[in-house]
Amino acid sequence: MTTAARTRPPSLDWRLRFAALSLIWGFSFLLIKVGTDGYAPFQVTFGRLLFGTLVLAAAMAVKRERLPRGARTWGHLTVAAFLLNALPFSLFAYAELTIPSTLAGICNATSPLWGMALSVVALSEDRPTRVRVAGLGIGFLGVLTVLGAWQGFHGLDAGGTAMALLASLSYPIGWIYVRRTLAGSAHSPLSMTGAQLLLATLQLAVVTPLFTSVPTRFAGVPLLAIAALGALGTGLALLVQYGLVTEVGPTTAQMVTYFIPVIAAAAGVAILGESLSWSTPAGAAIVLAGAALTQVKQVPRADSEATRPQVKQPAPFDSPPRSPTPATGAARVFTPADSGTNAPGPTALASHPSKPADQMKRPSDPTDTASHSPAPTDMATRSPAPAD
Repeated sequence: MTTAARTRPPSLDWRLRFAALSLIWGFSFLLIKVGTDGYAPFQVTFGRLLFGTLVLAAAMAVKRERLPRGARTWGHLTVAAFLLNALPFSLFAYAELTIPSTLAGICNATSPLWGMALSVVALSEDRPTRVRVAGLGIGFLGVLTVLGAWQGFHGLDAGGTAMALLASLSYPIGWIYVRRTLAGSAHSPLSMTGAQLLLATLQLAVVTPLFTSVPTRFAGVPLLAIAALGALGTGLALLVQYGLVTEVGPTTAQMVTYFIPVIAAAAGVAILGESLSWSTPAGAAIVLAGAALTQVKQVPRADSEATRPQVKQPAPFDSPPRSPTPATGAARVFTPADSGTNAPGPTALASHPSKPADQMKRPSDPTDTASHSPAPTDMATRSPAPAD
C-alpha cells in the first residue's frame, strides 16, 4: 500500500451522497418554478447552464483536465448539448409557467419509458421481452392516470403538460445519438460533460436575447434559485453522480431516478402549496413501476446452460495446445432507458470513468441499466437528467 493510499481521507458514505443527489434533483423542479417567477424561461435556462458550467470548469481546473479535441467530437457534442441540455431544460422552464412543479417532476419520470420504446426502433440489437413491453404499457397507463384521462384531462394545461413530456422524450433521443456517435471516446467524462455544458450555454446565449429582453430589475429570490439550480442541480450533482457510478456501479446510481418525482411532489406541496389530487401520486407510482419493469433484463440462455454440469471431453492427441484468453475489461455505456431529468454528460454514457478507452466493449442490449453512467446531462443527456 502506498503512502498516498494510506493518507487519503475517507470519502463521504455513498448512501449519504445518493440521498443528497436525490434531494438536489428532486428540488430542481421547485427551483425552476421559483426562477420563472422573476425571469423568462430562456433566462432561467441560460443562468442554470452558466452556473453549472462554472462548477464543472472549476472541477476541471482542480483536476487539470482539458477540453476534448477534434472537430468531429465537438460537432457531436453540439447536438448532444441541444438534445440533453438546451432543449429539455428550456421546455421544462416553459412548462412550469402553466403546470405545477409536481406534475413536471412526474412527467420527467417517463424518460425510461420513452427510452425503451425508442431503443426498440432505433437500436437494432435491442430485443424487447414480454416483461419490458408490459412495463411500457403500465408506465403509459400511469401517465394517463396522472393526467386524469377519465375526466377528459380536466384542469390541466395541455400545452404545459405536452412540453414537459417532450422534454422527457428529448433525453432518450439524446442518449441514442450519443450511443451512436460518442460511445468509446478516449476523453474523460468530466472533460466531455464540461464541453457539452459549455456548448449548451453558448446556444442559450444566442437564443435568449432573441426572445427575451434584459430584466428591468433583478429579483433576489428567483436569482438565487437559478444559481442553486445551476451550481447544485446541474454542476455539483453531476460530479456526485460520477462518483457514485464509479464506487457502487451504474445500476445502483441510476436508481436515483425513482426518487426524483417523489421528492418533487413533496417539495411542491409542502413549500409551494401546490394542490395534489389522489390521481397524481397514484399515477406516479404506476409510472415508476412501469419504468422499473422496462429495466428488467432477460437472463441469457448461455448463462443458464453454464450452470448445468458439463462433462469434459479429453482433447485428441493431435490437438495443438490452447493459449489462455487474455482478460479484458469491458466498460459499459448509458442507455436510453437510463435517462433522467438531469441528463449527464455524454461520456458518462459513453464510457465508465474508471476504465481506459481501449478496454471498452459495446453491450448487446442498449437498455441495460447495469451499464450505466451519467449526461448533463446524459451530465449531459436515460440526462440525465439532469433533474429535468
